[in-house]
Amino acid sequence: MANFYRDTCPTIKNILLLDSEGKRVAVKYYSDDWPTNSAKSAFEKSLFTKTQKTNARSEAEITMFDSNVVVYKFIQDLHFFVTGGDEENELILATALQGFVDAVSLLLRNNVEKMEALENLDLILLCLDEIVDGGMILETDGSIIAGKVATHSMDDGAPLAEQTISQALATAREHLTRSLLR
Repeated sequence: MANFYRDTCPTIKNILLLDSEGKRVAVKYYSDDWPTNSAKSAFEKSLFTKTQKTNARSEAEITMFDSNVVVYKFIQDLHFFVTGGDEENELILATALQGFVDAVSLLLRNNVEKMEALENLDLILLCLDEIVDGGMILETDGSIIAGKVATHSMDDGAPLAEQTISQALATAREHLTRSLLR
């Protein structure tokens, strides 16, 4: 049964977050297409070289690269990429990309830049885990992804004054849900 879902569900081969020089910020591979770290690095470098001259700032761009569909978007000095097989639906890949971009924007409080991303790398890696599991897309709504990440990363015992706005909202939402379910 698991193979049936894997064969019929859209799958992602990797999600990449690179800086403006093509260096890794956060990456996650879900496919064996790149078995070694050097193969992964080579893919990232050549993909960055191919896409760096495009203007993917306002809208996501789509390209075919090494028999893969790649959707990508640039914000400030960060380059977001989602890769799928050549048979994957570009709209589904673009939706996953937009969910990732939206979640990162929310978690970084719209300060989407390399230094902020590196300081909050744990949140970005949790985002990747909330979006995709084993290549299968779990969630594409950026606010839901950011909410789940905020509740995971929050220390439940922290006073409200020490929580970020998104963490405080997530805590309030959780308390409201509990009170409604009683």
